[in-house]
Amino acid sequence: MSVPTFGIGTFRLKGDVVISSVKDALALGYRAIDTAQIYDNEAEVGQAIAASGVPREDIYITTKIWPENLSKEKLIHSLKESLTKLGTDYVDLTLIHWPSPHNAVSVRESMQALLTAKNMGLTREIGVSNFTIDLMQQAVAAVGIEHIATNQIELSPYLQNRQVAAWAKEQGIHITSYMTLAYGKALQDEVIKQIAKKHQATAAQVILSWAMALGYSVIPSSTKRENLASNLKAVELKLDTEDMAAIATLERNERLVNPEGLAPKWDN
Repeated sequence: MSVPTFGIGTFRLKGDVVISSVKDALALGYRAIDTAQIYDNEAEVGQAIAASGVPREDIYITTKIWPENLSKEKLIHSLKESLTKLGTDYVDLTLIHWPSPHNAVSVRESMQALLTAKNMGLTREIGVSNFTIDLMQQAVAAVGIEHIATNQIELSPYLQNRQVAAWAKEQGIHITSYMTLAYGKALQDEVIKQIAKKHQATAAQVILSWAMALGYSVIPSSTKRENLASNLKAVELKLDTEDMAAIATLERNERLVNPEGLAPKWDN
């Protein structure tokens, strides 16, 4: 697996806020950054990377193609625009952000366009985001399992997405978890807080450690340097079997990201 286990997300962060967050993260030792065309912050992310002094080859950059750019006529051009904004000749990972609504552009067409971008050297790896089992099957049929680096999905203690994660694991497709802290709601959970107390850790560290223990990558975001530093310590936290079992009971299929007209028919 080449997708880093721990990175920083930049969803909803813009302007000086995202510049500060990314610069702080890189200074603290983060080396993976997740952005997207629709976040409208690629230029600022690129600015922060350039100002950080960290060599480009040491940073793993992920961006995501918005549905309106998924056709073979638009995808590569839009990715080149992203590269210009990011100030780099390539990104490490490019994902389909959401499947094309109503299959306006087939999974086959967009995945094959992504593979072309990979072969051109515009992106080192390709993958998908918000894909169901059926959509992952279509992606595999289009380009082969060896070309799908990850499926980035909403996954938290309250939405453990077990069907999708299990199918992906069987096929050898890595899972990246976003919204892992459930917009912060899971930080207030009594079960999580008890585990945090037991380990003298924060609730965020417990949740991030739980996701990584299951084999997932995580990309939490924060605008505060102290939270960025604290979150990074989750890498060192080891939960025991009892902790993992307790968090498993929190599943309640509570999906927080379900945009009308964009979301596919979920598996659970």
